Parts: sequence; C-alpha cells; structure tokens
Amino acid sequence: MKKRAYISVYDKTNIVELAKRLIQSGWEIVSTGNTCKLLNDNGVIATESSTITGFSELLGGKVKSLHPDIFAPILADENEQKELKYPPFSLVVVNLYPFEKYKGVNADIDTLLKNIDIGGVALLRAAAKNYKNVTVVCDVDDYELDFDNIDEKTREALALKVYEHTSKYDYIIFEELSYNFGATHKENMPKLKAMYLNKVNDLRYGENPHQKAALYSYDAQIDYEILNGKEMSYNNILDATAAVNIASEFYDVSACVIVKHTNPCGVALGKSISDAWHKALDCDPLSAFGGIVAFTKEVDEEVAKCLTSMFLEIVIAPHYSEGALEILKTKKNLRVIKINTELKQYQNFVPQEVKLTPFGVLVQEKDTLELDPDKFKIVSKLKPTQEQIEDMVFAFKIAKHVKSNGIVVAKDLRTLGICGGQTSRVGAVEIAINRVCDSPKGAILASDGFFPAIDNIHLAAQNRIAAIIQPAGSIKDKEVIETADKMGLIMAATGIRHFRH
Repeated sequence: MKKRAYISVYDKTNIVELAKRLIQSGWEIVSTGNTCKLLNDNGVIATESSTITGFSELLGGKVKSLHPDIFAPILADENEQKELKYPPFSLVVVNLYPFEKYKGVNADIDTLLKNIDIGGVALLRAAAKNYKNVTVVCDVDDYELDFDNIDEKTREALALKVYEHTSKYDYIIFEELSYNFGATHKENMPKLKAMYLNKVNDLRYGENPHQKAALYSYDAQIDYEILNGKEMSYNNILDATAAVNIASEFYDVSACVIVKHTNPCGVALGKSISDAWHKALDCDPLSAFGGIVAFTKEVDEEVAKCLTSMFLEIVIAPHYSEGALEILKTKKNLRVIKINTELKQYQNFVPQEVKLTPFGVLVQEKDTLELDPDKFKIVSKLKPTQEQIEDMVFAFKIAKHVKSNGIVVAKDLRTLGICGGQTSRVGAVEIAINRVCDSPKGAILASDGFFPAIDNIHLAAQNRIAAIIQPAGSIKDKEVIETADKMGLIMAATGIRHFRH
C-alpha cells in the first residue's frame, strides 16, 4: 500500500521540491486549495481534499480540512486503521497563517482575525498526538529528512516542535487580541505572561565555570555584529548591556562609558569621542583595565590606538572608521561590537525586566524614566548655574545605572568618583568621594535614593562638594535641606528614585 502524505501550507517555500521527492519515492499526496494547484501546475500529481471530503472549500477557504475523512486517517493508530474509509496518512506537512507578522504593528482587528489559522493548527496537533504512527512537519528546515526512514525518536522531536510552535502561536494571538480588545494595555502587567526563547548557542559557562549557560533570542532585541574577537561570554553580554544602557542615555552627543562587572567606572561627554574617552578613563584608569568601553559615535583611528594600548575585553560603538577597525583587529582577542540599532531606539527593546526567585517571578517595567531639568526642584536657598544644572542631570542619569546604594560625583560632564552596592549610604558617599580622581571641589554629588540623615550632607560639605541632587522623600528632608543651607550647598530634589538591586 502506498504511503499517504497530507500537505497544506501557507508558506510554499520548497514545497514543490518536497512533493516531487515524495512522488518519486512512491507516495500518494492529498492537498488543499492553492497548495494543490501549485503542485499540479508543477507536474506533481496531488489529490484535492474535496474529492475525499465531498465538499469544496467553504467560506472563502476558511473550512476545507475539518472533516472526519481527513482527521480519522491522521489520528488512527494501528488497531483503529481497519475502521477507516480511506488509508491512513503517514506524513502531515502543514504551516500556518503568519499571525506573528502582525504582532506589535497595530494591525486592524479584521486583519488579525483573518490571519488566525484554525484548520492548520488542528491538523498539526492531531498528527503530533499520533506521532507513533505519523510524521508531522511544520518547519521548512525539516523538508530534507528521509521520510521513508523516520525513526520514533525523530517523530518525537518533530511532534515536540509542533507543540512548541502552536503554543507560541496561540499565546501571540491571545496577547495581541488582549491589547486590541483593551483587556490589557501595553503599559500594564497582563494576567498571563509568557516568554518564548529560541536558543542561539551554548556559552562556555555562566558567571562562573561550574555554571552552565546558553544565549537565547527573543522577539525584541537589538541588531549587532561581532567584528573581531572571540564569541561573547555570559559575563561579556551582561557587561556590554550595562555599558550600552548608559551610553543610550547620551545618544545624541559624544559620550564614552567604561564598565567593569556591570558597574560604571568612568563616564564622560566630550567635544569629540577622543575627548570623551580621555575624560572617562581619567576617572578610574585602574578599574578600566580589562573593562568594557561603549561609545555613542564613530570610533576613529586616534581613539583606536588608545584602546589597543591597554587591555580591554570589549569595545562597542555604532560605527568604526576603516582605519580604526584595522587597528582594533590587531588585538585578536579584543571583541569589537558594532551596534546597528540606533541608540535613540535602544531603550525601547527591553520594556520589562524579569527575575526568577524562589518566591515567584518578578516582572517590572524597565527604569527608563527621564529626568526633566525643568521639573525638578531646587530646594536650597542657593541656586545652581546652568552648567551645574547640566552636571546634575548628567550625574543623576549615571546614578540610575549604579547599584544601590549608589553615589556619583561629577563635574564638567564627566564622572570623578563612583560607588555602588554599599549597605550604608553615608559609606557610599565616603567611598565615592575618596575615589575622586582629581578634587571634589565644586563637583556635583548625585544619589540614587534619598538621604536618611544629615551625616551625608556634612561629609559632602567637608569635601567642598558644590551641589547635591537626590530624590528626596525622607522624613528627615527638612533637616537635610536646612543643613545644606547652613553648609552653603545647592540641593535639587527630583522626586525620582533609581534603586537597582
């Protein structure tokens, strides 16, 4: 008895070639609508499903395969096949209407509904359920398999691929219709949250050699290229993310960010990329050793020579001159990353952050809140100059990316000292000031959280800090502001907290 294949595909890539190979191997093909016409037009003998079901396609093609004489031959096991009116199917090849193409593009409801596949999903699930007797294919990449010699393990893998595909397909429909019907809004937290990740490759290890790790892709991620060096490690990817997170805050100016263990150790704006690099490096050249450097503008030959004069793990930029790239490639292990996504759009790619804990899964909006210099309050008697306001905004943007308790000391649009991850805020202030590369006189001090006591203010004043920018909101605010006035400090209250745990 000839083996039978049921073929009904939206994406017709390579389907004619597959069908010809099956016919040459003695298979009988049953097909539907446009798929059947395409096969027949290309010399492939295929039986139209309507000759089996006894009816033509209904409702403009919405109903064509939903029939007992199609599904019974797919679902029947060996003991049930004697009950069939038609011989069983040994192969089902189906792919679905491309609903995912309309995800997140504000498609109208009629377009969304039109692209919800009904029969195709049912066919795939039926064939996958009977994987012991039926080979099911939903992926064009699997067309090259030898369907005359498929073992059960391969059929298991193909069935799992189907359920992976259809579950993701259904969730995308649910998510998009939820937004369209107003059941959830993109700025809110939905009742059901799912993430579908596709494995890109295994990584050598995770944060430490005893931890296994892999890189997965997802729907919304940036476009980048590795132009030189080894593949990115787990820690490399975390550090690169931290560096570009900060660089994207300053996408429209020449900025340089140096990161070590996801913490900034030097950030500066400059008249040029070279100027920004030197100012950022001066903040903490010791910590910059083995660091990750991100730029907002093209890296030129002058900067490339500086970068190759010391040990760095990664350089990231939106562009490189040809000469700069040649110089950087002389360091064979230096990872050179080109960000093709515009930095202006970068922060839109990860709108939410997910953390797995033993207590449950935490999901939050990413902290992308911008500080508006026209809206934060100057609560001290002394008022800042325009230059000091610019330094305040700069320093507070950096503080957003420093682990709590986080303190940033800055002046002239460059960081002078940074401290993060401390259990005491006054301790963080003390360490940040002690790390200042030059002199803290006249500098800005930014804090990611409010000051719970006046000891911080005394410490800042003793070290000749000129101004403080902080969220405010402490029960000690009145005392803190009064102390700042007594000490001759400028103080700004933003009303925005930037904790990072």
